[in-house]
Amino acid sequence: MSPGGRRAGDSGTRTAILLAAQQAFGDQGYGPTSVRAVARAAGVDPSLVLHFFGSKDGLFEAALELPMDPAVVVAGLLQGDPEDLGERAVRGFLGVWDTGPAPGTMLTLLRSAVSHPDSADRLRALLLRAILLPLAVAAGREDPERRAALLASQIAGLALARYVLRLEPLASATPDELAPLIGPTLQRYLTGELG
Repeated sequence: MSPGGRRAGDSGTRTAILLAAQQAFGDQGYGPTSVRAVARAAGVDPSLVLHFFGSKDGLFEAALELPMDPAVVVAGLLQGDPEDLGERAVRGFLGVWDTGPAPGTMLTLLRSAVSHPDSADRLRALLLRAILLPLAVAAGREDPERRAALLASQIAGLALARYVLRLEPLASATPDELAPLIGPTLQRYLTGELG
């Protein structure tokens, strides 16, 4: 590191800070994560974090930016047999969380939603308004808002059990193992009678 705390040349400092922040927020949530700890993990002076992001809140906002378009995710899920939509949804969500373009962002949202109201709002907007409500509307059944909320309960529960609590065998199961187990429940919420 040079005397001013900046890495020499165009070294991807902002990206390194952002990756360290996603890791920290994802592991610990919003509250326990500090600007100093993120700077230490990124190998920079804390003043650089503030230079690029302004504050802890600014850093958090940047860490939550999704490098994917939810509309593209929905369009992909809707391709195929409508009777297999539940299983495709399980595979799709696990793909985003496990290996997609935003696993760190998704974990950050999930962990932080419990204690940070803005994170809860973002997660709710992403899951319900951007992904699950469009899926429920496309399924063509009555009461899509209720169906989307039921879907969210299963998706959020699966994410919490798999990624935060790391409950076995859910944590180590493959998407292909989980899809036939959880997919029928999602399918019922999408197209079945709700009673």
